[in-house]
Amino acid sequence: SSERGSARRCLRGLRLAYVLYVSGDFVKVYSVNTEEILRLLGGHADLVTGIQLNPQNHMQLYSCSLDGTIKLWDFMDGIPIKTFTVGTKLLALYTLASAEDSVFVVIPKKDTFQLVSVELTKGIGQDLEGKELSVVLDDVGASMKHIAFGREGTYVVSVKDVNLQVYFFKRKLLNRFSLSTVKTKGDNRFSCVVCHPKEDCIATGHADGKIRLWRNFHHKKEYTYSTLHWHHDIVMDLAFSVEGTRLLSGGVESVLVQWHNESSCQKDFLPRLGSPIEYISMSSDGVLCCTLHTDNRLSIINSNLRFSRSIQGLIKSRDVKTGLVVDPRTKALVLNGEPGHLQFYSLQSDQQLFSLDIVQRQYIHQAGLKQSDLVKVAFSARGTWLATVEESEEVTDPELQLKLWLYNEEIQSFELNTRINTPHDNHITDLCFRDMDELGEDSLILVTTGRDCVFKVWVMVEDTDPEGNVSWSCDFVGSYHNYQATNCCFSEDGSLLAISFEETVTVWDSLTWDLKCTFCHPPGNIRNICFGRLTCSKYLIGATDYGFLCCWNLLTCALEWSAHLNVVVLQPDPLSEHIAAVSWLSKESSLFVFKPSEPRPVYIQRNLCKEKIRLAAFVPRDEPENTEKYLWLRKSQLFFLTDTQELMTLSTKSLEERLTPSSKQLAVEESLPVTPFSLLLGKHRHQQAQEDTDLGKLVVHNKQEQASPAVKELLHTPAHVLPSASFLCTIFINSLLISKENKSAEEVADEVEMESEKAEDDSDEEDVTAMEQEDTSHMELLGEMTCKLSKSQEKELQKIRKMDYSWLSAL
Repeated sequence: SSERGSARRCLRGLRLAYVLYVSGDFVKVYSVNTEEILRLLGGHADLVTGIQLNPQNHMQLYSCSLDGTIKLWDFMDGIPIKTFTVGTKLLALYTLASAEDSVFVVIPKKDTFQLVSVELTKGIGQDLEGKELSVVLDDVGASMKHIAFGREGTYVVSVKDVNLQVYFFKRKLLNRFSLSTVKTKGDNRFSCVVCHPKEDCIATGHADGKIRLWRNFHHKKEYTYSTLHWHHDIVMDLAFSVEGTRLLSGGVESVLVQWHNESSCQKDFLPRLGSPIEYISMSSDGVLCCTLHTDNRLSIINSNLRFSRSIQGLIKSRDVKTGLVVDPRTKALVLNGEPGHLQFYSLQSDQQLFSLDIVQRQYIHQAGLKQSDLVKVAFSARGTWLATVEESEEVTDPELQLKLWLYNEEIQSFELNTRINTPHDNHITDLCFRDMDELGEDSLILVTTGRDCVFKVWVMVEDTDPEGNVSWSCDFVGSYHNYQATNCCFSEDGSLLAISFEETVTVWDSLTWDLKCTFCHPPGNIRNICFGRLTCSKYLIGATDYGFLCCWNLLTCALEWSAHLNVVVLQPDPLSEHIAAVSWLSKESSLFVFKPSEPRPVYIQRNLCKEKIRLAAFVPRDEPENTEKYLWLRKSQLFFLTDTQELMTLSTKSLEERLTPSSKQLAVEESLPVTPFSLLLGKHRHQQAQEDTDLGKLVVHNKQEQASPAVKELLHTPAHVLPSASFLCTIFINSLLISKENKSAEEVADEVEMESEKAEDDSDEEDVTAMEQEDTSHMELLGEMTCKLSKSQEKELQKIRKMDYSWLSAL
């Protein structure tokens, strides 16, 4: 399964104090008041491309996806009500209050796209067909911003390139307008469209930064438009206020512009919003406005154009050059964020913890300008020290800086300790810390490798000032046959340092800096190296760019095994012996998990992702997870980052378990009043548990009783959203049935005869028999062997029990 971390599209219309937005395959419900995610709506099998509130019930939500389905949700309870299967990819979704039993979607057709109406079939059951499609407009844009409905759904507008289409539903009239013949300077292409809520007015944004307001478009030749212009580049989205008195626009300037009375003279600005504005959404009551930015952030803005708060997800940077690094303190993912910044992203809350300004220079948005950016990051084992490398975009003579940051407990952030200008004469290719607990804090050293054919060792030295502060300086410089140094890593105990020099891997003693041995596997340069851990610490793993994965034995200094595999990512688990290798072949990424001591992988997942996986990281779990199928994921969780900066993970839990929060599972039990019956039931459960413990009984629950998502959902779902009882009865009874093993006809006949004979016995004898069977089962579980009677012996015993022995009392 995968979890995507990018918010693709925010809801066009907020309700009360909730923001609903799309994040990959899921829809998230965020509370503006509490600033936390309340619900995670999951069920689509592909990316969600559109969401809209149900016009007839604003506590329900429609969503569409590339999987070809439309879902209706009760988003406050997180429950899917209906699923309509359309059968084709859905790229955008629109709803109208006047169209109660239908929605509008954009679907692909050959080389273009169509806007079609989908009739939502009424019927019993949760899964229904939505095959009745009727075409509304041809040759429309694929983006949700290219289509808008006007004045209570009386007409629909579509923009594409320099063409504008208006279709009137009642008159069945289609008017087309084109800007290709208009003699004006600039780029006339349409970028977005929005309709006035109460008047016949269409606002369109254009690539040259202009906004056009169209009127009288009912007539093909008598239309008029006026122009508003402030943006210097493309207008990315537009939105009218609820009354239609204000028009909001946003673009690459990161400024929200508010236009009054369709005049260029009357406008307000909210600047410095951080990144270009991609979408704008107004709340249904007009109190709040929400903007979605290209850096994957939602900004909540008040009606008086004052910034309120933001929801920051995983920032999509220009290029993730730092790799995926785990902060030892917070277990957050650390990688490139805003230009020159380092973002700390919490995987648990799906929000950014904080952003650290590394370059400390103002970034200028100008094409072709060479600016400094963050390229390398490394943490010490305890997270006390942070090392960063920044360099300019110059290829031949880059400007380099190595910075060491010390964590300050008082301010709960990192402070700059040492700045080293030009640490290498050419690009720095890798860096890593060494921590040796047995030698204390003085053992902390930093190693950097560069294209200047050397690696350098940096150590802490005490300053001469009375405060006794420390700084960093170079202690050793090493090289190997004037080859470029590409990768470096320390062994688990810190005693050995491995450095790759093009085709050769060298191993150095980290105390004396003596060269111990070298390994080589030509042809091809070494792409990745890492040491084995725990019981596999005697192995060194390397991957070459010619498609070989090699394992060397450090004790014998020989090649242990090799495999022909194009490994692009090699990531060891810090808490186990397992190593994850991601390969890229035939336009698909595959995952191989192995131990260096065993060349056969313990886990293989082919076609893990159609996109190329660039980076991976193991994140330690707070508590080990009980899983038998994925033992290698017991202590850590593996995350991937693709070329398109989608964050993915492998999950050991099913979709139902991940989407059902523990608070929801316990809500019914916690809300039960304390009654005599509940006290009696609790006492009975406690006694039963105590008896099981005393007897040493192995409690084995039936699989149907153990974890049935259908039964769980039925018992925890609010009654007002449940289907009728007649519909649920069959499903509920079937979920409680216990399957029987296949038996022969003779055994079945014997059992029928036995049951008919037992039915004639009184209830006391049945209770005695049941108690005897229970005692027998207890003895069997404890290891006692009992003699089991045959069928004929049991029949004979039943006859003896029925015989009248009352005459014995007269003796």
